[in-house]
Amino acid sequence: MSKLIDQVVKAHQPIENSALLRALIFVLAIGHAGLVMWEPTLYAQAIGGFNAVIAPLLIWSVCTGVIVGIGFVPRAWFWKLFFSPYLSFAVLCYLTIRYVWV
Repeated sequence: MSKLIDQVVKAHQPIENSALLRALIFVLAIGHAGLVMWEPTLYAQAIGGFNAVIAPLLIWSVCTGVIVGIGFVPRAWFWKLFFSPYLSFAVLCYLTIRYVWV
């Protein structure tokens, strides 16, 4: 179990130590939250609609983006996994691409 915890901590070090990446994730999260609040129907049409997968992933990735963006670092390894910025960043990038180019 100790090796797993060490791997989780080591995997999150690059983002925890990079203010630029944290700022990028934060801006993406706040941007998508603002787009959803401003005009949810237009946002839903632009990304292809909300469904049982996209809606929870959007909510989770915005919450995770804000948590990571402000610099909060969970102590427990399972919370580090749950609020991992890697999947959150991928979801936010996917939604940005869908919103802007598709």
